[in-house]
Amino acid sequence: MDGEDLIDDARTELACEVRDLIEPVTSRFSTGRARVRLGVNTAIHDDTAAELEAFARPLWGLAPLAAGELDVPHAELWVQGLAHGSDPAHPEYWGEPTDHDQRIVEMAAIGFALALAPEQWWDPLSGLERDRLARWLLSALPRATSDNNWLFFPVLIGLGLDRVGVPYDRSLTTARLDRLETFWLGDGWYADGPTERRDYYVPWAMHFYGLLHDTLTGGDRFKERAARFAGDFRHWFADDGAAVPYGRSLTYRWAQAAFWGALPFAGVDTLPWGQVKGYLLRHLRWWRGRPVTGPDGLLSIGYGYPQPALAEQYNAFGSPYWSLKAYLPLALPVRHAFWTAPEEPAPALPAVSAQRHAGAVLMRTSGDVTLLAGRQHHRWIRHGAEKYAKFAYSTRFGFSLPGGTLGLEQGAHDSMLALSDDGGSHYRVREEPADPTVTPDTVRSTWHPWPDVEITTWLTAAAPWHVRTHHISTARALHTAEGGFAVDRDAGPDRATGPTYARAAAPAGLTGLRDLDGRREGRILDCLPGTNVLARRTALPMLIGQLPPGEHWLRCAVLGAPSGDEAETAWRDPPTTTPLPTIAQPTPTARPTIGDGT
Repeated sequence: MDGEDLIDDARTELACEVRDLIEPVTSRFSTGRARVRLGVNTAIHDDTAAELEAFARPLWGLAPLAAGELDVPHAELWVQGLAHGSDPAHPEYWGEPTDHDQRIVEMAAIGFALALAPEQWWDPLSGLERDRLARWLLSALPRATSDNNWLFFPVLIGLGLDRVGVPYDRSLTTARLDRLETFWLGDGWYADGPTERRDYYVPWAMHFYGLLHDTLTGGDRFKERAARFAGDFRHWFADDGAAVPYGRSLTYRWAQAAFWGALPFAGVDTLPWGQVKGYLLRHLRWWRGRPVTGPDGLLSIGYGYPQPALAEQYNAFGSPYWSLKAYLPLALPVRHAFWTAPEEPAPALPAVSAQRHAGAVLMRTSGDVTLLAGRQHHRWIRHGAEKYAKFAYSTRFGFSLPGGTLGLEQGAHDSMLALSDDGGSHYRVREEPADPTVTPDTVRSTWHPWPDVEITTWLTAAAPWHVRTHHISTARALHTAEGGFAVDRDAGPDRATGPTYARAAAPAGLTGLRDLDGRREGRILDCLPGTNVLARRTALPMLIGQLPPGEHWLRCAVLGAPSGDEAETAWRDPPTTTPLPTIAQPTPTARPTIGDGT
C-alpha cells in the first residue's frame, strides 16, 4: 500500500464518519433552520439553549471538513440558521446570553467554525446578517462564565470574530487567559478550575482549546504544555484504543481522543506522527459497532450504550455531538505528515504510571488499563462519587452507577468499599478523598463516610492485580461489602465463591477478589440492569463482612484481566504483601489457602 492509499483510507474514512453522524441530524431542523430538536430536553438549561446546542455542536466536525476542503453536507442549513438564530426579530432567535448561560458554550462552537472556515459560514451571509451575527456573538464577551474551562469559550468566540474582522475588547480575552493560567499545575497538567478535578476536561478542553488558540493566533503559550501532557495521557489508553472511563461528561465519548487530533493541528510533534495517528484511529475504531445511537441514528446519552442515568444535569439531547471534536485533523491538508505517516501500533509502555497531579496510578496489563484513584471528587454532578471516587476504573470492565438506594444489588458497588450502619439496607461509600498522596505504585487517601468513621485507603499496583489496604477507625458497628470489577453476565459467567474469595469468569474477562486476612466471605451479586457503563447486565464479585466499633485493617487483592490461561494462572497466585501504611503496620499474614475450583 503506497502513501496515497494510506491517506485515502484514513482521511476519507474519518470524513465519512462525520457525514454519517451528521446526516440523521439534518432532518430535525426547524423551519427557520436555527433550532435542532433531537428529543425532549431534560437538562438544567432552557429549551432554546438545548436546541441551539444541537444546532452548534455538529460544527465541531463540519468546520474541519470545510477547512480541509472536503465536502460539507447540508451546509446551507447552518448558514440559514446562523442568519435567523441571531436575528432578534426572527421567531427562532436564540436570545442574548446572560451570565453563566449555556448559550456561551455553544457560541464558542460557532466562533470555532468562523475561525476555521469563514468562507463556508460567514461569506454566504448578507451584510445585514453578518452584522446581526457579530452583535449576537459580541454580547457573550462581557458575560461571566463558570470559573473553569468555560473561560475558554469567550476566547474561542473572539477567535471567530478576529477571523471575520470584527473588533472587540481584547482586554476581556486577556483577563480570561490570565485566570486560566492560575489553573496550571505544571508537568503538562491543569486543574479544571479551583478544584481537585483533573479529568478528561484537561485534554479535551484545557489543552484542546489552548492549542486552537496558539494555532490561530500564532502563539506558543500552550504547545509546550501539551507536549508534556502527551507523555502522561497515553497511559490512559488501552492497546485496543479504549480509554479509561472516568469522570464527568462521558457521554462525549470519543472526544476522549480529541487531544490526539489537536496535536497535529497545532504542529506539536512531541511523539512520532504515526504514534499520534494510532492513538486517535484505534480509539475511533474501538467505538465502531457499539450501540451508541438510537434507531433513528442519533447519538444517545450514555457511554457504551444508551444510558440516560449517566447524564449530567447539563446534558441535553445535542450534548453527545461534542464527540465530533475528535475529527479536528480533517482541517489539515491532504499531504500533511499526519496523514502520510503510517499508523503505528500501540507502543510498549511501563506497566505502572504514577500521575500525582491526577491523584492516580495507572496500571497496564495484557493491554488493558486500570486507573487507581485517590484524589478527585465532584459532589454537584449526578453520581459524582461513582464517576470520581471509586478505587479503580478499567478499560475492560468500566465502572457502575447505582440503580437505587436500597441494598447491594441496587448499589452496584464495584471497586468500592460500601459500609452500612443499619444492617445492610443502606450503604455509604467514598465520596470525597482527602489528604491524597501518590508514590511510584500507590495512591493513598483518607475519607469519612460518617463523622465518627475515618478510613485511610492505600491502592497499590501489583500487575495484574491491585491490592487494597484499609485502616478503619469506627465508633459504630458496620456491615462491609467490597466490590471487584463487574463483568458482563449475558454469556453466563463461571462463578465461584467461598471463604476469602469471589470470582466470575466470562468471555468479557475474569474478575475476582481475595481477602488477604481471611476475615470476609465471598459473594457474587447480579447488579440491576443498566448500571455499568459498558455492559448492560453484570455480575459483581464481593467480599462481605462485619466490624464492631474500634480499629480494624481490611486487605484484599483484586484481579481484572482478559479471560484465558494467563488469568487463571494469575488467580491461583495472588500477591501476599501489602503497602507499609504510615498509620501502623498490620500484622503480616501468610498466603491464603487456595481451594479447588477457585
